[in-house]
Amino acid sequence: MKEDTIKLVKKAIKGNVSAYGELIAEYQVYLYKTAFLYVKNEADSLDAVQECVTKGMLGIEKLKEPRYFKTWITKILINCIRQDKKKAQTISLDEYLETGIENYMIEEKVDLYDAIDSLKDQYKTVVILFYFQELKIREIAQIMDIPEGSVKAMLYRAKKQLRSRLTDRVEEKEVKRYAK
Repeated sequence: MKEDTIKLVKKAIKGNVSAYGELIAEYQVYLYKTAFLYVKNEADSLDAVQECVTKGMLGIEKLKEPRYFKTWITKILINCIRQDKKKAQTISLDEYLETGIENYMIEEKVDLYDAIDSLKDQYKTVVILFYFQELKIREIAQIMDIPEGSVKAMLYRAKKQLRSRLTDRVEEKEVKRYAK
């Protein structure tokens, strides 16, 4: 973490609201992308980020180590998403078609996101944080309050389940294609 960011975190911990605002501005895209990977729609993502920002502002003084701000705010975001328990809407094929991506790529993305959505919450969390947000094993362990070895095991199991589910879907599509 940059020294400037650490200074902002220290100011925010001491009650400086504008410093907290600057921190959130710095991490807003990261927070939104993380939320979107979970809930798959803009409105729910924005709601989760807004709730996270509010809870973070109310609890910033509890942050003991300024350099772990990103980990701390990510943990708040994930807890907000889980507490909402809103049913995540999947992205429709029509929405992908509008972007002009080739059909086979669309199907692969939909299959991947569906497979990730079908994982247990803990596996889904490690996959999103590791592969989509590119956090380190150590950071994920801190966010989830589990040992690093557990994160590694969850990543291994999640990849194994994803591989199995995606292979099954490819085989199903091949059977349907030749059955026509």
